[in-house]
Amino acid sequence: QVQLVESGGGLVQPGGSLRLSCAVSGSIFSIYNMGWYRQAPGKQRELVAVITSGGSTNYVDDVKGRFTISRDNAKNTMYLQMNSLKPEDTAEYYCNADLLPWLGLRVGSRGDYWGQGTQVTVSS
Repeated sequence: QVQLVESGGGLVQPGGSLRLSCAVSGSIFSIYNMGWYRQAPGKQRELVAVITSGGSTNYVDDVKGRFTISRDNAKNTMYLQMNSLKPEDTAEYYCNADLLPWLGLRVGSRGDYWGQGTQVTVSS
């Protein structure tokens, strides 16, 4: 089975930094796009940043210049470096991976897998 495990969330003051990690484990043939999403109370889940297997990145306008998404393909791990954090960044952050799994002796279907979420709270 494929599992995404997140870590790095917590409570920080405005202007502080956090680095989120998402480790993908299990039998995986390949990982394509990966991304970080967030959902604040009363708001829709939004895509924060995405990174392709080749390292191309895109960000939602609100985090450009402050957040950096990266991945280590050898470790099947994705990161989100968050600097200059604002209270508006407070949300549950979820990692997502678009991947092809191994199912026994065959390749499975391409699809999205999600982490459990990690809380980021920015407050003074």
